[in-house]
Amino acid sequence: MAVAGRTPLIAGNWKMNLDHLQAVAFVQKLHWTLKDAKHEDGSVEVAVFPPFTDLRTVQTLLDADKIPFALGAQDLSAHDSGAYTGEISGAFLAKLDAKYVIIGHSERRQYHEETDEIVGSKVKAALKHGLVPVICVGETSEDLEKFGASAVPVSQLSVALEGLKADADIVVAYEPVWAIGSGQAATPEQAQDVCAKLREVIGEKLGADAAARTRVLYGGSVKSANIASFMREPDVDGALVGGASLVVDEFAAIIRYQKHVGV
Repeated sequence: MAVAGRTPLIAGNWKMNLDHLQAVAFVQKLHWTLKDAKHEDGSVEVAVFPPFTDLRTVQTLLDADKIPFALGAQDLSAHDSGAYTGEISGAFLAKLDAKYVIIGHSERRQYHEETDEIVGSKVKAALKHGLVPVICVGETSEDLEKFGASAVPVSQLSVALEGLKADADIVVAYEPVWAIGSGQAATPEQAQDVCAKLREVIGEKLGADAAARTRVLYGGSVKSANIASFMREPDVDGALVGGASLVVDEFAAIIRYQKHVGV
């Protein structure tokens, strides 16, 4: 249920998939598919998050063909520059006209041991360089059993928002770790409950205006068959899509949820 002032955002996180040549073919096909369906009317914002090595190629394609997709990166460094081999500065992403950057994805937290404090520093780095951080929060199955569904995401978001200005332009993505790639999504009611609590945290940290305008996404086994049920919830403003974002027809169907189900 789109709320006035919050344009739904459907974001495709490609993770470590598609080289730069495959990225061109994918973006072109997705654009053609949506254009044929007469969907590109601005009612839904579409963003793609390719691997770093694809970013320049995708940026050039989006500009040259005037494709109305936003470009995002999958991570960034907390540092601006220096002796940080392999890291990517937010300044570099800004020069590529990236709009968004994913921060705190569960895979970064798990495999790279990123703490809430590291996530917070990366959020500040993104904002410093004019990027919109997509702040990922979520609980594991163990967390769910021990603390309940919202305790860990609320705690993670509270730290990530510490010290931000009230006008900070952010997106929050609730991704229950137990649902990512499992094929078992949270129920719409579960997603709504946690997303509502996350919006409360935004209000507490940044104020009521920020809570009202900030988009909160759901992620975790999102597909065309269930996206509409999530989008009917008042505090779910879109989706961060993983595996399904790598299949053109499936991702297009997710983007077109308003058309094919009449939400």
